[in-house]
Amino acid sequence: MEPERMKVKICLVGEGAVGKTCLIRRFIHDQFDDRYISTLGAKVSKKELVVDADGEQVNVDMTIWDIMGEKGFRELLKEAYFHGAQGVLAVCDITRTETLTDLDEWVAAVVKVTGQIPVEFLANKADLKDQQVVTAEDLESAAKTHDAPFLFTSAKTGENV
Repeated sequence: MEPERMKVKICLVGEGAVGKTCLIRRFIHDQFDDRYISTLGAKVSKKELVVDADGEQVNVDMTIWDIMGEKGFRELLKEAYFHGAQGVLAVCDITRTETLTDLDEWVAAVVKVTGQIPVEFLANKADLKDQQVVTAEDLESAAKTHDAPFLFTSAKTGENV
């Protein structure tokens, strides 16, 4: 019998240069490129997974939306990009505190369109510990506001991707 098939839309949100595109590239292709190229609009990637759900194999077709990190753009096109999302990965850069603070507005913009959906906070660039200014306590506090789990990630090393 064919396993159940599920379609899921996930949006990655956060300020520019926090590593959203690099996280997606690591997840989809297991590759890392540290050259910065700003995402214009949204880039959509797809990945198929098979997951175990209560002992049943489920095929998951993921559509991952990489949303441009420009605030003005977020307000302009949020309906188009966030509509139908079933999960949010809110990404900050551990070397820039303001990128964590700004996630409140990003998550609020998504929830305004989608209603309550699962959110996870990702503190990216965990490989830059010597430049870290976002602490585990900071991340936990921000995530708790949205009743969300959190992880430190590194697109460069693949940690928690």
